[in-house]
Amino acid sequence: MNNLLSKFRTFVSVLLLLSFISIVQGASFSDYLLGTGDKISIKVFGEEELSSEFTLSDAGTISYPFLGEINALDLTIGELSQLITKELSDGYIVNPSVNIEVIGYREFYINGQVEKPGAYPYQPGLTLLKAVALAGGYTERASGSKMYVLREGSNKRKKIKNNVKILPGDVITIEESFF
Repeated sequence: MNNLLSKFRTFVSVLLLLSFISIVQGASFSDYLLGTGDKISIKVFGEEELSSEFTLSDAGTISYPFLGEINALDLTIGELSQLITKELSDGYIVNPSVNIEVIGYREFYINGQVEKPGAYPYQPGLTLLKAVALAGGYTERASGSKMYVLREGSNKRKKIKNNVKILPGDVITIEESFF
């Protein structure tokens, strides 16, 4: 009997610890907005069939077991976690513990006067200078002042400098210098 009581106490302690971790994680989620092509991992503690990896479709949705299509476009991982937790709590699981992380960011693009123009995987903390380094550096003809970014969802390109943060989906153009 004491052994059973001890196991029950340990089980309750683990559940409380996991709930606390979930609350703490919820308070510290980044403000990164999910977009088409992002790859995420969703884990529901104790529910293997609900834990998997997903890539956001061109419409920004994922097809989640039991819940169907979920629109994750422009949500943070915290908001998506809250949404899935709420939906699973509504008749599927009692007090679900949902953990979501981005495991693959959508690409950014760089063209113009860099050695290797093309698409590159986004990395958190990316700046223009780091993006250029990923693309092999500037060519001899690259302009030091004519550098632009077109943000995903915008139709207006903006002049930028080396220390500007680059976001997933950005299109960077390094123009040619005439002198």
